[in-house]
Amino acid sequence: MAASYLPEMADIAADLRQGRNVRDGYARGWGLEFGDLAAHVAADPLFVEASKLTTGRTLVTERRRMNLFLLINFYLPRIAHGNIIEYGAYKGGNAIFMAHIARRLLPGVQVLALDTFEGMPPTDKTVDVHNTGDFKDADLESLRRFVSEQGIENLSLVQGRFEDTPRDTAAKFGPFALAHIDCDIYSAVACAYETVTPAMVSGGYLVFDDATTSSCIGATEAVENLLIRRDGLSSEQIYPHYVFRAR
Repeated sequence: MAASYLPEMADIAADLRQGRNVRDGYARGWGLEFGDLAAHVAADPLFVEASKLTTGRTLVTERRRMNLFLLINFYLPRIAHGNIIEYGAYKGGNAIFMAHIARRLLPGVQVLALDTFEGMPPTDKTVDVHNTGDFKDADLESLRRFVSEQGIENLSLVQGRFEDTPRDTAAKFGPFALAHIDCDIYSAVACAYETVTPAMVSGGYLVFDDATTSSCIGATEAVENLLIRRDGLSSEQIYPHYVFRAR
């Protein structure tokens, strides 16, 4: 692990509170939104290197990629060993980003990226603004060629609807220390969470890319209904995206 440039937040208690580490959440979230943490990450050679691989292949914002970089770089080494899984890979840029960082910092960690790679499945128009077929411009064969050309051997691409992907997929590739749930609609977020939860290491990171995005109230509702109301989880971070800790 590289020398840390995270803000110390020394006046915040480091103990777990309602299943979350408040100091860690502030260090990342406050650091990126109000401190100089973003400048440090932007100047990190590994972040720059990994970001170049995402060009034209991701809609994940830079600040959210920065937070994922921080989690992989500084926080995953603190918890039990586990792989990384992404639900909603689209053109694969963010999965490649995470895999490149992991292969440099976390030997043996694999990244599993799931998507239809053919656009969104049917959506629920009572809560989802997105429509069936959105993001259908992904090209899986081109993505596979790019991954091979870049020599990214720690990334596996799994095609299919989450509901149709074999239920033992998560168990087979787990346990997971980080789950990046990058889905815009209720059904996909719900399925991803329900599938990955049994395979998460204790204290593993559940990161929701779209649940705080204005066009994704369906994703928000899934987090509210399942994580907060039903399972009683408290978020460790709300900027630049929701971050929860698995029990």
